[in-house]
Amino acid sequence: MMTTTEVKTFKMIAEMQIDQISGGAIYFLAEGDRIVWSLASDNFRIKALEVGQKLNTQSCTLKAINEKKTLTMKIPRSVYGTRIIATSMPVVDETGVVSGAVTIVYPRLHPVAAAFDEFAPILSEMFPEGVLLYVTDLHKIINRQGSKEFDIPNVTVGYELKESDIASKTIKSKSISVEEVDANRYGVPVLILNHPMFDEDNADVVVGTFGMVIPKGVAFQLREMSNNVDDSLGGVSAAIEELASSAAQIHSNERELNTALKEVNKFTDEINTVLTFIREIAEKTNMLGLNAAIEAARAGDSGRGFSVVANEIRKLSSQIKSSVPKIKSLTENIKNKVDDTGKISEITLQASEEQSAATEEITASIEEISSLTEELNKISQKL
Repeated sequence: MMTTTEVKTFKMIAEMQIDQISGGAIYFLAEGDRIVWSLASDNFRIKALEVGQKLNTQSCTLKAINEKKTLTMKIPRSVYGTRIIATSMPVVDETGVVSGAVTIVYPRLHPVAAAFDEFAPILSEMFPEGVLLYVTDLHKIINRQGSKEFDIPNVTVGYELKESDIASKTIKSKSISVEEVDANRYGVPVLILNHPMFDEDNADVVVGTFGMVIPKGVAFQLREMSNNVDDSLGGVSAAIEELASSAAQIHSNERELNTALKEVNKFTDEINTVLTFIREIAEKTNMLGLNAAIEAARAGDSGRGFSVVANEIRKLSSQIKSSVPKIKSLTENIKNKVDDTGKISEITLQASEEQSAATEEITASIEEISSLTEELNKISQKL
């Protein structure tokens, strides 16, 4: 217990050390169920513990007065809006009667939050591209640690959490949250990881979060490159497929053309056979015309008309005979041209077959490159 004289000393010491307490503190003196004196650090204040406020019947202070002994209690967030640890010591007057109590209140921090100032500076230097570490309670950021390589100045202690913030989502879901943010928000693309911090006495109650903001410049560039390559390969692949389809059609057309040229060659051979037959007929007709002319001459005047007919037959036979070499020459020229075209067709056919095989190889290579870009994308996501 503490005497009224010792209370005066306590107040003097409190005023000297209040601003040196990490995390803040509140000292107050209660007489009965009212606070008559209070001292709070700048970074930690609770309106319900200011001078003139009436104490809750279940408060640590009133329990210490009633039980006449020093008590320490963990006060849940539901009482004052924040978790605290309160230690109350009864005060006795000159007659030994308990007249009130002196209470010291500290914010109750999660072990991670309490040790943040110790481990955060070390941890922040372990990331080659830098990192921003921070701790929140249920409403705001309560501590932060940037690194030399990376920091976000506008993420400050006291920043009020918005519903869209990842910390708010973590608090609501009670589970780890991961979010990728593009360069529009912080100037560079980042990966944010947020881990819930649970009440030490109740593993189902979230009391805050621990977060990490990691720049994703290199990984983002890799992912953009892999996406661009993948898109480009998709377009190339489509073009190759269209080319392969065209090559297949060309190959089919060339095969049909080659077959048709062979048929033309066959027809020219048949024409030459017919021309030989026509020449033979012409020769026989000419002979018959000659014989007819001789017989007409023997017949004298009575055979003169027949002689005219015989001469005409011989002329026609001569004309037919003289046309046969010309036709044969034309068919030979056609055959030669067809042979030349056939050779070109054979070369084109072979080229189209090689082109078709090449497009299949290119398609296979593109599929392999696409597979590699998928792996690159997966690696960039892990960075």
